[in-house]
Amino acid sequence: MDFLTASPLLAAAAFAAGVLNAIAGGGSFLTFPALVFTGVPPIVANATSALAVSPGYLGSTLGFKAELRELPARRLRREMLISALGGIGGALLLLVTPAKVFSGIVPWLLLFATALFAAGPAVARRAQAASAEGHGLARWREPALAVVAVYGGYFNGGLGILLMALYTVAGETRLNTVNALKNLNSLVLSWLSVAAFVIAGAIAWKAGLLMMVAATAGGFFGARWSKRLPAAWVRRGVIVTGLVMSALFFWKG
Repeated sequence: MDFLTASPLLAAAAFAAGVLNAIAGGGSFLTFPALVFTGVPPIVANATSALAVSPGYLGSTLGFKAELRELPARRLRREMLISALGGIGGALLLLVTPAKVFSGIVPWLLLFATALFAAGPAVARRAQAASAEGHGLARWREPALAVVAVYGGYFNGGLGILLMALYTVAGETRLNTVNALKNLNSLVLSWLSVAAFVIAGAIAWKAGLLMMVAATAGGFFGARWSKRLPAAWVRRGVIVTGLVMSALFFWKG
């Protein structure tokens, strides 16, 4: 499908993804499949999808500046470095994955990300309970962050849920602090992985730039609409979308 024909679908998917990310998350369930269905190869589609949603992480991080200032600067720098290296590592792993292999695991990645999204509230409750009972795994915080960062650089779906669970289990008791750390490290690893994709020439630039603009606009309006749309309805819609996309990719494969 040529770019002019595909552009309305790509713009609509990215706008909707921006809205979803502002309200409940799950925007990659729209941007990645839209790129693949318009003819972009899966690895390039994954890289371009990461580029499309990357601006949203900056706004999310800036919204938690006060919480980040309260945390030890040395620890923040260390975790940002881990996230950066993990994001680059995940991106490089994607780039060396044979296209046929990646196409084969895409449905499983989508299904895993959908399951993570669906289980998100339960995972958060269990993590909080474990932390409150003194079962935190603080000593595993940085190794676990490295693993999650590699996953995020390779495939972004469900990244936020994994980071929130990690920080809660590791002993962070304040939700705003957990969100601040999740947003900061998502920003770092996503932007570094996108930089690796750019250097490797794995971005479909026309589609990517169009989707960046549309996703940013969607995020702006989503922030306004978030007070009107019931989050539970949006979550159900994201889960259904993820299941449908997973099924389509299984069928297509």
